[in-house]
Amino acid sequence: MKLRKSRKYRRGRIEIIPMIDVMFFLLATFMLASLSLQNLHSLPVNLPQGKTSPMQSGNPITLTVTKDSGIFLQNTPVTLDNLASTLRPLLQGSNSQIIVAADSAAPEGTVVKAMLKAKSAGAEHFIIAVKYSE
Repeated sequence: MKLRKSRKYRRGRIEIIPMIDVMFFLLATFMLASLSLQNLHSLPVNLPQGKTSPMQSGNPITLTVTKDSGIFLQNTPVTLDNLASTLRPLLQGSNSQIIVAADSAAPEGTVVKAMLKAKSAGAEHFIIAVKYSE
């Protein structure tokens, strides 16, 4: 009686297709997670469009001016009279960068007055928030 070999020994293979799927899933997950980490602490306003370079990392303070001349500091409503006194404690210990998120329909006079009050409180650098357009 002739005995056959049970089976040929086959070498294991590394399948690359499932590995590509896993790497794509991780890439998409980290991209979505990084987008959710971007937080401006501002109210939704209709920003003007423009071209700009990306903002440096840090923890800036957001000054929002709405189209009906409402002024908000870190989502807290303020007036022009108490803007400087409210902003002064926030500027201590920070890099004194202020992001100005003004609605495109906001009166320019109100925006300039708010920036001047912030300057008198000790703000040194202003960053104007815009919608990026190509």
